[in-house]
Amino acid sequence: MKPAAIWRTAFLGALVALLEVLCLTGRIDKLTMQPPHQIIIDLLRMLSAGTLNLAILKTLANSFLAFGLAMVTGTAAALVLHRLRAVRDALDPLFATYYAIPVFAFYPLLIILFGLGDTPEIFIGFMLAVVAVIVSVLSGIDRIPRVLLKTARVHQLSTWETARRVTLPCIAPYILTGAKLALAYALIGVIGAEFIMSSSGMGYEISFAYMNFDNATMYPLILLIVLASVGINMVLGRWERLLMVRRGLA
Repeated sequence: MKPAAIWRTAFLGALVALLEVLCLTGRIDKLTMQPPHQIIIDLLRMLSAGTLNLAILKTLANSFLAFGLAMVTGTAAALVLHRLRAVRDALDPLFATYYAIPVFAFYPLLIILFGLGDTPEIFIGFMLAVVAVIVSVLSGIDRIPRVLLKTARVHQLSTWETARRVTLPCIAPYILTGAKLALAYALIGVIGAEFIMSSSGMGYEISFAYMNFDNATMYPLILLIVLASVGINMVLGRWERLLMVRRGLA
């Protein structure tokens, strides 16, 4: 295990141990939070009972759909924007300040446009995730060695062939960097939208449990979200590092 991983594991272990001590000694009362070991027990009990499996599957499915749409749309948009320099220069200030825009404020408008259901939630997750992909992919395209693009022109490759044979393989690590950010933003968007106005999903269940002081449901669901996002990001990060090493960038 690398030193960074050891320090990270030690820090998280110390944080969990501190919470455990504070909860068991009563410094954090049971009404506020149960001990971490009890949260794990409640999560296992909840998953084995299967009472919230449909809500979990709904949220994860919508999040991955928003994530997939953001990856495809963001990568394609970045490839186009790189060729349209004037359009990119015009949009760069928007990309820089995009996350200052309160996207959730558009939720009532999205309900009017798409109706009640999963579509507004997916669209919010998509809106939050797509710009992270565009910015990351553009950063990767800017770092492609010019000699590779010149070689593609010499061999008279079409735009599609250049993208498939040169651009996309070169920017693969940057696409994965964007994917890690997009996944987090997609989860935030979908779960946040379920908080605001939904009758199902993990966000709704967390909100309902919070309003009813149901810590045995709220904290296990939060832990499940954290574990899922961390696990997937670790896989993407490992893949990204392998690509970087293969290209001599790490």
